[in-house]
Amino acid sequence: MPDNPIPQTMGQQFGRRSWAEPWKIKMVEPITMISRDQREQALKAAGYNTFLLRSEDVYIDLLTDSGTSAMSDRQWAGIMLGDEAYAGSRNYYHLEDAVQTYYGYRYVVPTHQGRGAEHLISQSVIKRGQYVPGNMYFTTTRLHQELAGGIFVDVIIDEAHDPINPHPFKGNVDLDKLEGLIKREGAEKIAYISLAGTVNMAGGQPVSMANVRALRELCNQYGIRIYLDATRMVENCFFIQEREAGYSNQPIAAILREFCSYTDGAWMSAKKTIL
Repeated sequence: MPDNPIPQTMGQQFGRRSWAEPWKIKMVEPITMISRDQREQALKAAGYNTFLLRSEDVYIDLLTDSGTSAMSDRQWAGIMLGDEAYAGSRNYYHLEDAVQTYYGYRYVVPTHQGRGAEHLISQSVIKRGQYVPGNMYFTTTRLHQELAGGIFVDVIIDEAHDPINPHPFKGNVDLDKLEGLIKREGAEKIAYISLAGTVNMAGGQPVSMANVRALRELCNQYGIRIYLDATRMVENCFFIQEREAGYSNQPIAAILREFCSYTDGAWMSAKKTIL
């Protein structure tokens, strides 16, 4: 047994599935439940656009996915131990070390949130009129790509658009669709491949290791870069461990490092991943 075994749910400990988790939550946040009439008025005032609703009018929030979970006692303690130096903060070096160790990328540029990183990459890499093929898109990612003059093209496999289809890796890139675009428009017109793990717009569907490996080989032929939205890559790697042959005995960290090795860079919203 390792000195610090990974916490397991009660179901995992007894070899079955279970909802029970190996922690307790120490904090609550009060919320308001408004009446049906008030909810209808709020919806009308927002033009039935969930992005324009005020959070205090929302009882069950199914839109927000960042910063909504309880932090652990160690995370809160980490905040109190944080180095607030204007430059050379030791916490930056902790972040850099974590990214280099688990993701394998050499350089790290911290941003205030994922959309800030999307903006930097889009403005730095995309030339007006270039195409940005991707396995579906995330709202802010596509917005920044288009603001930079890019043209998004969906090259995800057809199965991703069918919620009934049981395909285990519905986040996969359709390599034929992608190569067809490259041959039609020319490799110089492709800014980069925008690859997302556990595709948000497809309900969190994962990408297989075999697919990203084949994607790397295809892009090498044409000199095209692959940039990864690594926001939920730890979950993607869990699916690889569960579903893809040859990875059931591989630790998640090793799967993550291999997956990222097939890409040229990445951005992420770190609120959704605990290293």
